[in-house]
Amino acid sequence: MTIIKQQDLIDSVEDALQFISSYHPIDFIQAVHAAYEREESQAAKDAMAQILINSRMCAEGRRPICQDTGIVTVFMKIGMDIQWEGDLSVTDMVNEGVRRAYGNPDNILRASVLADPAGARKNTGDNTPAVINMEVVPGNTLDIQVAAKGGGSEAKSKFVMLNPSDNIVDWIVKTVPTMGAGWCPPGMLGIGIGGTAEKAMILAKESLMDPIDIQELRVRGPQNRVEELRLEIMDAVNDLGIGAQGLGGLTTVLDVKVRDFPTHAANLPVALIPNCAATRHAHFVLDGSGPSLQTPPNLEDWPEITWDVGPSAKRVNLDEVTQEEIETWLPGQTLLLSGKMLTGRDAAHKRIQDMLSKGEPLPDGVDFNDRFIYYVGPVDPVRDEVVGPAGPTTATRMDKFTDLMLGETGLMGMIGKSERGPLAIESIKNHKAVYLMAVGGAAYLVSKAVKKSRVVAFADLGMEAIHEFEVKDMPVTVAVDTKGTAVHQTGPKEWQKIILEKKTA
Repeated sequence: MTIIKQQDLIDSVEDALQFISSYHPIDFIQAVHAAYEREESQAAKDAMAQILINSRMCAEGRRPICQDTGIVTVFMKIGMDIQWEGDLSVTDMVNEGVRRAYGNPDNILRASVLADPAGARKNTGDNTPAVINMEVVPGNTLDIQVAAKGGGSEAKSKFVMLNPSDNIVDWIVKTVPTMGAGWCPPGMLGIGIGGTAEKAMILAKESLMDPIDIQELRVRGPQNRVEELRLEIMDAVNDLGIGAQGLGGLTTVLDVKVRDFPTHAANLPVALIPNCAATRHAHFVLDGSGPSLQTPPNLEDWPEITWDVGPSAKRVNLDEVTQEEIETWLPGQTLLLSGKMLTGRDAAHKRIQDMLSKGEPLPDGVDFNDRFIYYVGPVDPVRDEVVGPAGPTTATRMDKFTDLMLGETGLMGMIGKSERGPLAIESIKNHKAVYLMAVGGAAYLVSKAVKKSRVVAFADLGMEAIHEFEVKDMPVTVAVDTKGTAVHQTGPKEWQKIILEKKTA
């Protein structure tokens, strides 16, 4: 009989979550670096360079890889011969570990979990509760896998109940382009097949805990249908030419994981869950000897990457930029932004919409006329930081507010991640505005461009409050120009054609 102490589990969960906030799994870094080395699309290569540089910076500075520090998912295999020492439930022990990890003053993590999701959507303040999956198994140890899943990639999860005769690969190839780039490729795809609807989703999520090993599989060759599917899906998805950050390129996915389970004869449940460029998970075992603490990797495991914005990059003074100037910006062009910008996400946009509909003035300090808005919910700063990691959030969530913002506030442009939808692109074109893209998965790198930060409105919204950032040489890409040309449409089409030509040559 093994005795597992309550404090050992709490300490182990806290340590694992702090660890994965700052350290990518080494297999992920190696896979991104390999993709970077073989990438031929300059836009995609630049995006992966920023991801790799950001990762090393986070490992050195022990700060979050992404401003979205995720919702915690836990898989626990509890040995039947375990005895617990403590007065909390297992769920409460895990949540106490989460609470302590996210409130650690040396490395504050963003609290993103909201209670009453269909109602008030009030932030719980400590990122609890975690989503916990428990299984009782033979043995006398406690096996735990912990992940922090970002909302951008989780939002792109898909499920379908296929007919038994339907082709799984065809469905995935049709579905992945509909996910856009909000899941921040390059990443992994977790596929769950069989069971029931909820079982397929759990299989897909759990599969993403496995290490990246598809290149080893390719060398030795598949030995069963699941391994054949992994290779078929990976090749078919990469042939789509979506590329890093959806800009077009050779690598969209670094690995595909597939888990299956027996299912009803009439059903073929299939779940698809992507993992983003902020892949974060850890595995540990408690055997009664004390807490299981993570060992920091060797910084020599990170490649030395430098990123040069190139001679075509244009420096922009946001405090003086004019309509005439933004009309000269070209799709795919790199800009280095300096000056002041306002920030705002979903909750701030909704509040602005409500105020304008009532004829109320916007708060003092919130003047969007001839200015840019950055879609971001930053991590709180620590020590001498101006702001914590502050990477972009998925821009498509703000599409329904775009025409209002451009038409009624005098806003000139927007900065976010991933593509814009048809309505937003049409509004950008009609108002001769622009949409600029920052790299998702490079939050700490982006934050270093922020030289001053202050909250100007809606402080009660926490990380969704409106801030004023003063930035210096913040790198962005022109993703939708004033004519409505969108690189997230043109880039993948171009690279899908290039990849097809390579295969048929």
